[in-house]
Amino acid sequence: MLLIARAPVRISFAGGGTDLPAYFMRYGGQVLSVTLNRYVYTILSPAPRAAHLISANYSLFHQYAPDRDAMWDGNLSLPRAILEAFGSPGGIDLFIAAQVPPGTGLGSSGSLAVSMIAALAAWSGWSLSRAEIAELACQIEIERLGMPVGKQDQYAAAFGGLNRIRFDPQGVTVERVHVAPEIRQALERRLRLFYTGQARPSSRILKAQQQATAEEDPQVLRRLHLLKVLVEDMEECLTMGNLDGFGRLLHEAWILKRGLASPISNDFIDRCYAAAREAGALGGKITGAGGGGFLLLYCPENAIERVTEAMTGMGLKPMDVAFDDEGVQVFRVE
Repeated sequence: MLLIARAPVRISFAGGGTDLPAYFMRYGGQVLSVTLNRYVYTILSPAPRAAHLISANYSLFHQYAPDRDAMWDGNLSLPRAILEAFGSPGGIDLFIAAQVPPGTGLGSSGSLAVSMIAALAAWSGWSLSRAEIAELACQIEIERLGMPVGKQDQYAAAFGGLNRIRFDPQGVTVERVHVAPEIRQALERRLRLFYTGQARPSSRILKAQQQATAEEDPQVLRRLHLLKVLVEDMEECLTMGNLDGFGRLLHEAWILKRGLASPISNDFIDRCYAAAREAGALGGKITGAGGGGFLLLYCPENAIERVTEAMTGMGLKPMDVAFDDEGVQVFRVE
Protein backbone atom coordinates (compact mmCIF):
# COMPACT_ATOMS: atom_id res chain seq x y z
CA MET A 1 0.00 0.00 0.00
CA LEU A 2 1.09 3.56 -0.78
CA LEU A 3 -0.25 6.44 1.30
CA ILE A 4 -0.06 10.03 0.02
CA ALA A 5 -0.87 13.15 2.03
CA ARG A 6 -0.71 16.70 0.74
CA ALA A 7 -1.18 20.07 2.44
CA PRO A 8 -1.40 23.41 0.61
CA VAL A 9 0.84 26.42 1.14
CA ARG A 10 -0.70 29.81 1.84
CA ILE A 11 -0.48 33.54 1.30
CA SER A 12 -1.58 35.84 4.12
CA PHE A 13 -2.92 39.32 3.43
CA ALA A 14 -2.86 40.96 6.86
CA GLY A 15 -2.42 40.12 10.52
CA GLY A 16 0.89 38.30 10.28
CA GLY A 17 2.73 38.68 13.57
CA THR A 18 -0.46 38.72 15.63
CA ASP A 19 -0.41 34.90 15.45
CA LEU A 20 2.80 34.79 17.50
CA PRO A 21 2.13 33.65 21.08
CA ALA A 22 3.93 36.71 22.48
CA TYR A 23 1.16 38.84 20.94
CA PHE A 24 -2.06 36.84 20.89
CA MET A 25 -1.76 35.51 24.44
CA ARG A 26 -2.17 39.12 25.63
CA TYR A 27 -4.12 40.89 22.91
CA GLY A 28 -5.71 38.22 20.72
CA GLY A 29 -4.73 37.99 17.09
CA GLN A 30 -6.23 37.36 13.68
CA VAL A 31 -5.01 36.72 10.15
CA LEU A 32 -6.68 36.82 6.74
CA SER A 33 -5.20 34.22 4.40
CA VAL A 34 -5.90 31.88 1.50
CA THR A 35 -4.34 28.56 0.53
CA LEU A 36 -2.96 27.88 -2.94
CA ASN A 37 -2.87 24.90 -5.29
CA ARG A 38 0.80 24.31 -4.49
CA TYR A 39 1.40 21.50 -2.00
CA VAL A 40 3.82 19.79 0.32
CA TYR A 41 3.57 16.02 -0.17
CA THR A 42 4.29 13.16 2.21
CA ILE A 43 4.45 9.68 0.68
CA LEU A 44 4.59 6.60 2.91
CA SER A 45 5.29 3.04 1.83
CA PRO A 46 6.32 -0.12 3.71
CA ALA A 47 10.00 -0.89 4.23
CA PRO A 48 11.61 -4.07 5.59
CA ARG A 49 12.98 -2.77 8.89
CA ALA A 50 13.90 0.82 9.77
CA ALA A 51 12.11 4.10 9.09
CA HIS A 52 13.82 5.97 6.27
CA LEU A 53 13.21 9.68 5.76
CA ILE A 54 14.01 11.27 2.38
CA SER A 55 13.63 14.96 1.53
CA ALA A 56 13.58 15.89 -2.15
CA ASN A 57 13.88 19.63 -1.47
CA TYR A 58 17.00 19.33 0.65
CA SER A 59 18.46 16.23 -1.07
CA LEU A 60 18.78 14.57 2.34
CA PHE A 61 18.39 11.05 3.65
CA HIS A 62 18.00 9.97 7.27
CA GLN A 63 17.47 6.61 8.96
CA TYR A 64 15.28 7.19 11.99
CA ALA A 65 16.65 6.03 15.34
CA PRO A 66 14.20 6.57 18.24
CA ASP A 67 16.99 6.69 20.81
CA ARG A 68 18.47 9.87 19.30
CA ASP A 69 17.41 13.36 20.30
CA ALA A 70 15.42 15.21 17.63
CA MET A 71 16.67 18.57 18.94
CA TRP A 72 19.43 19.11 16.41
CA ASP A 73 20.30 21.86 13.99
CA GLY A 74 19.47 20.73 10.48
CA ASN A 75 16.88 20.76 7.73
CA LEU A 76 15.34 17.46 8.89
CA SER A 77 14.83 18.46 12.52
CA LEU A 78 11.09 19.06 12.02
CA PRO A 79 10.36 15.75 10.23
CA ARG A 80 12.42 13.89 12.83
CA ALA A 81 10.48 15.53 15.67
CA ILE A 82 7.19 14.54 14.04
CA LEU A 83 8.38 10.95 13.68
CA GLU A 84 9.29 10.98 17.37
CA ALA A 85 5.77 12.19 18.28
CA PHE A 86 4.38 9.02 16.70
CA GLY A 87 6.81 6.77 18.52
CA SER A 88 8.58 4.03 16.62
CA PRO A 89 6.77 3.92 13.25
CA GLY A 90 8.29 0.58 12.25
CA GLY A 91 9.50 -0.14 8.76
CA ILE A 92 8.46 2.67 6.43
CA ASP A 93 9.93 4.78 3.68
CA LEU A 94 8.85 8.37 4.17
CA PHE A 95 9.36 10.76 1.25
CA ILE A 96 8.64 14.51 1.50
CA ALA A 97 8.61 17.01 -1.35
CA ALA A 98 7.27 20.53 -1.85
CA GLN A 99 6.08 22.31 -4.99
CA VAL A 100 7.65 25.57 -3.77
CA PRO A 101 11.22 26.31 -2.70
CA PRO A 102 11.82 26.29 1.06
CA GLY A 103 12.24 29.62 2.81
CA THR A 104 10.10 31.60 0.37
CA GLY A 105 7.36 32.86 2.69
CA LEU A 106 4.49 30.57 1.70
CA GLY A 107 4.35 28.71 5.02
CA SER A 108 5.84 25.51 3.64
CA SER A 109 7.24 24.32 6.99
CA GLY A 110 3.76 24.44 8.51
CA SER A 111 2.39 22.65 5.44
CA LEU A 112 5.10 20.02 5.77
CA ALA A 113 4.20 19.43 9.41
CA VAL A 114 0.49 19.14 8.63
CA SER A 115 1.06 16.85 5.64
CA MET A 116 3.39 14.57 7.55
CA ILE A 117 1.17 14.38 10.66
CA ALA A 118 -1.89 13.57 8.54
CA ALA A 119 0.03 10.83 6.73
CA LEU A 120 1.47 9.25 9.88
CA ALA A 121 -1.88 9.48 11.69
CA ALA A 122 -3.61 7.62 8.85
CA TRP A 123 -0.77 5.07 8.71
CA SER A 124 -0.93 4.51 12.48
CA GLY A 125 -4.73 4.35 12.66
CA TRP A 126 -5.09 7.59 14.61
CA SER A 127 -8.29 9.56 14.07
CA LEU A 128 -7.37 13.25 14.13
CA SER A 129 -9.56 16.20 13.17
CA ARG A 130 -8.16 19.06 11.10
CA ALA A 131 -7.91 21.18 14.24
CA GLU A 132 -6.06 18.41 16.09
CA ILE A 133 -3.61 17.99 13.20
CA ALA A 134 -2.94 21.72 13.13
CA GLU A 135 -2.51 21.97 16.91
CA LEU A 136 -0.13 19.01 17.04
CA ALA A 137 1.91 20.66 14.29
CA CYS A 138 2.02 23.87 16.35
CA GLN A 139 3.06 22.00 19.49
CA ILE A 140 5.93 20.29 17.71
CA GLU A 141 7.19 23.40 15.91
CA ILE A 142 6.73 25.94 18.71
CA GLU A 143 7.04 23.97 21.95
CA ARG A 144 9.11 20.91 21.05
CA LEU A 145 11.58 22.55 18.67
CA GLY A 146 11.34 26.13 19.94
CA MET A 147 10.84 27.58 16.46
CA PRO A 148 9.93 31.30 16.55
CA VAL A 149 6.81 30.82 14.43
CA GLY A 150 3.15 31.61 14.82
CA LYS A 151 0.10 29.41 14.37
CA GLN A 152 -1.36 30.67 11.10
CA ASP A 153 0.50 28.38 8.69
CA GLN A 154 -0.50 25.10 10.34
CA TYR A 155 -4.20 25.99 10.58
CA ALA A 156 -4.32 27.39 7.04
CA ALA A 157 -2.74 24.20 5.67
CA ALA A 158 -5.06 21.93 7.64
CA PHE A 159 -8.34 23.70 6.78
CA GLY A 160 -7.64 25.22 3.36
CA GLY A 161 -9.58 28.01 1.71
CA LEU A 162 -10.02 31.74 2.27
CA ASN A 163 -10.28 32.26 6.01
CA ARG A 164 -10.11 34.66 8.88
CA ILE A 165 -8.18 32.77 11.57
CA ARG A 166 -8.46 34.03 15.15
CA PHE A 167 -5.96 33.33 17.94
CA ASP A 168 -6.47 33.80 21.67
CA PRO A 169 -5.46 32.06 24.93
CA GLN A 170 -8.51 29.77 24.66
CA GLY A 171 -7.59 28.41 21.25
CA VAL A 172 -7.80 28.99 17.50
CA THR A 173 -10.94 29.59 15.45
CA VAL A 174 -11.06 29.23 11.66
CA GLU A 175 -13.86 31.20 9.96
CA ARG A 176 -14.44 30.77 6.22
CA VAL A 177 -14.78 34.05 4.31
CA HIS A 178 -17.63 33.71 1.82
CA VAL A 179 -17.36 35.66 -1.42
CA ALA A 180 -19.39 35.44 -4.61
CA PRO A 181 -17.93 33.04 -7.20
CA GLU A 182 -17.30 35.80 -9.74
CA ILE A 183 -15.49 37.89 -7.09
CA ARG A 184 -13.33 34.93 -6.15
CA GLN A 185 -12.41 34.31 -9.80
CA ALA A 186 -11.53 37.97 -10.28
CA LEU A 187 -9.39 37.94 -7.14
CA GLU A 188 -7.51 34.86 -8.41
CA ARG A 189 -6.78 36.65 -11.69
CA ARG A 190 -5.68 39.91 -10.09
CA LEU A 191 -3.40 38.47 -7.41
CA ARG A 192 0.03 37.81 -8.91
CA LEU A 193 3.03 36.07 -7.37
CA PHE A 194 6.59 36.78 -8.48
CA TYR A 195 9.61 34.91 -7.15
CA THR A 196 12.41 37.28 -6.16
CA GLY A 197 15.05 34.54 -6.31
CA GLN A 198 15.96 35.30 -2.71
CA ALA A 199 15.18 32.51 -0.22
CA ARG A 200 15.74 33.23 3.47
CA PRO A 201 15.18 31.60 6.85
CA SER A 202 12.45 33.52 8.67
CA SER A 203 13.76 32.73 12.16
CA ARG A 204 15.86 35.87 12.57
CA ILE A 205 13.01 38.19 11.58
CA LEU A 206 10.45 36.36 13.71
CA LYS A 207 12.76 36.23 16.72
CA ALA A 208 13.16 40.01 16.51
CA GLN A 209 9.36 40.44 16.33
CA GLN A 210 8.83 38.05 19.24
CA GLN A 211 11.34 39.93 21.37
CA ALA A 212 9.97 43.35 20.48
CA THR A 213 6.43 42.19 21.25
CA ALA A 214 7.43 40.55 24.53
CA GLU A 215 9.23 43.75 25.55
CA GLU A 216 6.13 45.76 24.59
CA ASP A 217 7.90 47.95 22.06
CA PRO A 218 5.27 50.67 21.51
CA GLN A 219 5.94 51.10 17.78
CA VAL A 220 5.79 47.36 17.07
CA LEU A 221 2.62 46.94 19.13
CA ARG A 222 0.96 49.89 17.41
CA ARG A 223 1.67 48.40 13.99
CA LEU A 224 0.45 44.95 15.03
CA HIS A 225 -2.77 46.42 16.45
CA LEU A 226 -3.40 48.25 13.16
CA LEU A 227 -2.62 45.14 11.09
CA LYS A 228 -5.17 43.23 13.15
CA VAL A 229 -7.83 45.86 12.39
CA LEU A 230 -7.01 45.72 8.67
CA VAL A 231 -8.04 42.05 8.65
CA GLU A 232 -11.65 43.07 9.26
CA ASP A 233 -11.50 45.91 6.71
CA MET A 234 -10.08 43.57 4.06
CA GLU A 235 -12.70 40.92 4.76
CA GLU A 236 -15.45 43.51 4.35
CA CYS A 237 -14.01 44.60 0.98
CA LEU A 238 -13.95 41.01 -0.23
CA THR A 239 -17.48 40.16 0.88
CA MET A 240 -18.78 43.40 -0.67
CA GLY A 241 -16.92 42.77 -3.93
CA ASN A 242 -14.71 45.86 -3.61
CA LEU A 243 -11.51 44.27 -4.91
CA ASP A 244 -9.68 47.51 -5.69
CA GLY A 245 -10.40 48.64 -2.13
CA PHE A 246 -8.88 45.35 -0.96
CA GLY A 247 -5.79 46.06 -3.08
CA ARG A 248 -5.34 49.49 -1.52
CA LEU A 249 -5.62 47.99 1.97
CA LEU A 250 -2.97 45.44 0.98
CA HIS A 251 -0.66 48.41 0.33
CA GLU A 252 -1.47 49.86 3.76
CA ALA A 253 -0.73 46.51 5.39
CA TRP A 254 2.66 46.31 3.63
CA ILE A 255 3.66 49.79 4.81
CA LEU A 256 2.83 48.75 8.37
CA LYS A 257 4.50 45.36 8.11
CA ARG A 258 7.79 46.54 6.65
CA GLY A 259 8.23 48.74 9.73
CA LEU A 260 8.08 45.80 12.14
CA ALA A 261 11.74 44.82 11.58
CA SER A 262 14.43 46.14 9.27
CA PRO A 263 15.21 42.80 7.49
CA ILE A 264 11.60 42.47 6.24
CA SER A 265 12.46 44.43 3.10
CA ASN A 266 15.62 45.48 1.26
CA ASP A 267 16.62 47.83 -1.54
CA PHE A 268 15.88 45.32 -4.29
CA ILE A 269 12.43 44.48 -2.93
CA ASP A 270 11.63 48.17 -2.49
CA ARG A 271 12.66 48.90 -6.10
CA CYS A 272 10.53 46.02 -7.40
CA TYR A 273 7.52 47.14 -5.38
CA ALA A 274 7.89 50.74 -6.53
CA ALA A 275 8.10 49.59 -10.17
CA ALA A 276 4.99 47.43 -9.72
CA ARG A 277 3.06 50.37 -8.28
CA GLU A 278 4.19 52.59 -11.12
CA ALA A 279 2.96 49.96 -13.59
CA GLY A 280 -0.47 49.96 -11.98
CA ALA A 281 -0.45 47.55 -9.02
CA LEU A 282 -2.58 48.95 -6.20
CA GLY A 283 -0.90 47.00 -3.39
CA GLY A 284 1.24 44.08 -2.47
CA LYS A 285 3.68 42.60 0.03
CA ILE A 286 6.50 40.16 0.46
CA THR A 287 5.08 36.81 1.51
CA GLY A 288 5.77 35.39 4.94
CA ALA A 289 8.09 37.04 7.42
CA GLY A 290 9.88 38.97 4.67
CA GLY A 291 13.43 39.37 3.46
CA GLY A 292 12.86 37.49 0.21
CA GLY A 293 10.65 34.82 -1.25
CA PHE A 294 7.64 35.86 -3.35
CA LEU A 295 6.33 39.33 -4.06
CA LEU A 296 2.52 39.26 -3.98
CA LEU A 297 0.80 42.00 -6.00
CA TYR A 298 -2.81 43.02 -6.55
CA CYS A 299 -3.35 44.34 -10.09
CA PRO A 300 -6.54 45.75 -11.62
CA GLU A 301 -7.50 43.94 -14.82
CA ASN A 302 -6.03 46.60 -17.12
CA ALA A 303 -2.67 46.58 -15.28
CA ILE A 304 -1.94 42.85 -15.10
CA GLU A 305 0.09 42.72 -18.32
CA ARG A 306 2.04 45.91 -17.58
CA VAL A 307 2.90 44.78 -14.04
CA THR A 308 3.99 41.35 -15.28
CA GLU A 309 6.27 42.91 -17.89
CA ALA A 310 7.76 45.26 -15.29
CA MET A 311 8.49 42.46 -12.84
CA THR A 312 9.95 40.04 -15.37
CA GLY A 313 12.07 42.92 -16.66
CA MET A 314 13.58 43.18 -13.17
CA GLY A 315 14.38 39.48 -13.14
CA LEU A 316 11.42 38.22 -11.11
CA LYS A 317 9.72 34.97 -12.16
CA PRO A 318 5.91 34.76 -12.22
CA MET A 319 4.15 31.77 -10.68
CA ASP A 320 0.57 31.08 -11.71
CA VAL A 321 -1.62 29.84 -8.89
CA ALA A 322 -5.23 29.19 -8.03
CA PHE A 323 -6.90 28.96 -4.65
CA ASP A 324 -7.24 25.67 -2.77
CA ASP A 325 -10.38 24.92 -0.75
CA GLU A 326 -9.63 21.39 0.47
CA GLY A 327 -6.81 21.77 2.98
CA VAL A 328 -4.91 18.66 3.97
CA GLN A 329 -5.94 15.45 2.18
CA VAL A 330 -4.88 11.81 2.45
CA PHE A 331 -5.06 9.30 -0.40
CA ARG A 332 -4.51 5.53 -0.28
CA VAL A 333 -3.18 3.68 -3.31
CA GLU A 334 -3.28 -0.10 -3.21
